[in-house]
Amino acid sequence: MFNERETLYLSIVVILCALFLIGLSYYFYRHIKTYDDYNVAGRSAGTFPLICTLVGTAVGGSTLLGFMSKGFQQGVGQIWLPGAITIAGVLLLLFFVRRIRDYGERYSMITLADFMVKQYGDSARLPTLLSMICAYSAITGMQFVAIATVLNLVFGLELAYGIVITWLILTIKTYLGGLKAVIWSDAILGTLQTLGVFFLLAVVYHLAGGWGGITDSEKLTAQPHFLEVSGIAPSDLFVYLLTIGGYQFVRQDLWQRFWAAKNAQAAYSSYAVAVVFTMLIGGAAVLIGVFASLGLNIQLDNPDLTFYAVLEATLPLPLIILMIVVLLSTVVSCADSFFIAGASSIANDIIKPRLKNQDDRFLLRMSRYSVLVMSVISVGLALYAPRLVTIWILGSAMLVCGVLVPALVGLLFDNLNRRAGVATMWAGLVSAVAWQALGQPFGVHPVFIGLPISLLMLPLLFRGRDPEPMIQER
Repeated sequence: MFNERETLYLSIVVILCALFLIGLSYYFYRHIKTYDDYNVAGRSAGTFPLICTLVGTAVGGSTLLGFMSKGFQQGVGQIWLPGAITIAGVLLLLFFVRRIRDYGERYSMITLADFMVKQYGDSARLPTLLSMICAYSAITGMQFVAIATVLNLVFGLELAYGIVITWLILTIKTYLGGLKAVIWSDAILGTLQTLGVFFLLAVVYHLAGGWGGITDSEKLTAQPHFLEVSGIAPSDLFVYLLTIGGYQFVRQDLWQRFWAAKNAQAAYSSYAVAVVFTMLIGGAAVLIGVFASLGLNIQLDNPDLTFYAVLEATLPLPLIILMIVVLLSTVVSCADSFFIAGASSIANDIIKPRLKNQDDRFLLRMSRYSVLVMSVISVGLALYAPRLVTIWILGSAMLVCGVLVPALVGLLFDNLNRRAGVATMWAGLVSAVAWQALGQPFGVHPVFIGLPISLLMLPLLFRGRDPEPMIQER
């Protein structure tokens, strides 16, 4: 992709960025004194860094590259894919964010399992923990692979070496700084990511001749619905809404950020702004693909390379280097967020409940050790699991099928039937795992098996409950 001299320049920039992130984490390492500092940023994060970190965790490398290639292949209708995430985000904002924040503040919660235990008893911790570890170890491993893939395309570095280098850098970064460093590094990376995507859209729009330049494209003869907003199959949208959309409600990295905010208003306002920017960035990625396809006359055998082809066709070397850094920033801001979320589950839901003397310094040390455990699991999956994406699909399905319904009902109502809640979790979780193990018969996603089973058991949660309502919103 680059000649030897260009590769050298880009290598220097990437190495300097990695050293900067590690240095930033070391700065926070010296200021982190408590278990809460490490896992929920001392519950003191302000609005601006929260906005950036929420956007950073929502827009990953697969989002940026995936939406762009979808727009390149299938047109404007793919803008509904980020729209599905936005719909879930709006519902979460309107009905659940304040409640999540209220519970976390009242009971000093660290993980989603803490909430499930509060509502359904200690037996709820295990199914929540299993779902979290499966989902977050797989998706962290996927981020290692994503960064290694960029390094392979740009530098020709072997994928395995790229995975190991990525694992080492992100492990050091996360081990040192915890969630506090993740949030503040995202404040930088998220800003860079947002500006970079909008800048690239402006460049591509201009070079393609604007909207008028693409409406006259000869390619529209073969694809007449390419520029129609309705140009997406309802079934595709429905699947995305229930899978990725449903997953948004039970993302531990999101809940932790609501608890990391310095107050409830900061959590609510930050997420409201982040939902808007997530939609705009996702939509911009789709439109870059659309303009590249119709206005730049780019021909690709592999649409997954749309981003790199657009850079080569539109930008000089210094700006290409900047956009490669933007792409790496996008992936890193997701990777470390998933990393610390999974590590928090290990420390808080496996180690802490088994300790008689819960000394805060010891818990802080265990949190750092949990990062190491999480890193070994994730890099092992990245290097040796041939079906890593399948493992993540399974983990996310376990969360949506086993945790989603009891969690949302638990946020809306109090004094629920605890045994029924745990039974609902296991029924949804086991059915999703079984369906995935069978190879998704008829091509049906496990969410469409496990979630209906979980919903069918919903009435049992209200049997024998006290009719008094739960905490009112502030």
